[in-house]
Amino acid sequence: MCSSLTSAPYLMPLIDPRWQQIQQRDPAAEGRFLYGVRTTGIYCRPTCGARTPKPENVQYFSSAAEAELAGFRACKRCKPGLTKADAQAPHVESIAQACRHIQHAEHVPSLQALAETAGLSVSHFHRLFKAATGLTPRAYAMAHRSQRLREHLQASQSVTDAMLEAGFNSSGRFYAQSDHLLGMTPTRYQQGGRGMLIRAGIAPCSLGMLLVAASERGVCAIAMGDNAATLLHELHARFPHANVVEQDATLEQQLASVLRFIETPALGLDLPLDIQGTAFQQRVWQALRNIPRGSTISYRQLAERIGAPKAIRAVASACAANMLAMAIPCHRVVGSDGRLTGYRWGIARKQELLKREASQ
Repeated sequence: MCSSLTSAPYLMPLIDPRWQQIQQRDPAAEGRFLYGVRTTGIYCRPTCGARTPKPENVQYFSSAAEAELAGFRACKRCKPGLTKADAQAPHVESIAQACRHIQHAEHVPSLQALAETAGLSVSHFHRLFKAATGLTPRAYAMAHRSQRLREHLQASQSVTDAMLEAGFNSSGRFYAQSDHLLGMTPTRYQQGGRGMLIRAGIAPCSLGMLLVAASERGVCAIAMGDNAATLLHELHARFPHANVVEQDATLEQQLASVLRFIETPALGLDLPLDIQGTAFQQRVWQALRNIPRGSTISYRQLAERIGAPKAIRAVASACAANMLAMAIPCHRVVGSDGRLTGYRWGIARKQELLKREASQ
């Protein structure tokens, strides 16, 4: 039954929180409700760009079927009868083709060229591409090239061979981009981070021991555990040939920020990050960073959000590969039945983090 404003029709919309979301066209309201306008007989999404109706004329619905049963017709502007997947379906193959084009191109194609090939405007293509992949076209191209470069550096004996295999025909362009793609020079990456400086700091917190480590590019690891020795051992294993400086004083500010977030999640966590991963992992991690504090989603929902509904296991693997606890909040992903499932740093810590976020 719809939550129509049959009693106190001129007062309820003013205090109903959904009315404020309509006024603000709040994206967080998408999928939670629809609203009808009695004077026009039309129902809309809460983010519809149409003229905002008077509150006394608004009626709320939980679904398009409910709105149409009440005699309202769908808005032609925001198309509330379509799901997000329905709206994007005609362009799925165009986006997939653009991804393949990016993967095989010697140079990163321009946004204009990709949009023209897809037969879409630049802004519409950019919006659809990001919705489907979780990344902008340029970020997708850089992540894919980074993945190819890492694979070839590990398999090739020379940096030049890896450069050519990864699709770089110009050494100038290769060395100009390699630091951004790898977070270090190609030779250093091939040598397992030899000569790379990693600063690390460890401190006790209410969830055990906390480690924060940073490269020259930003924080590259945030980990929790029961003892400092294990955390340091894992860090050395990840960067076997790097120069790890323990208990570095320059990390005090970043360490303090994470400690504050653990105790008071409402403060947020804003750190310069050195995020390295495959194109797919980066799609998952970006989607994780978009989950509001205090909210949770399932692995299936996360897979759908990045436009890969069948890749549930791959999404779970990407979450497990995350080395930046809380900065990339994989603790906000739960099982399809709402139960807490695997967490790199322990289920008990996951449960406590979610509890603290929900209470603030």
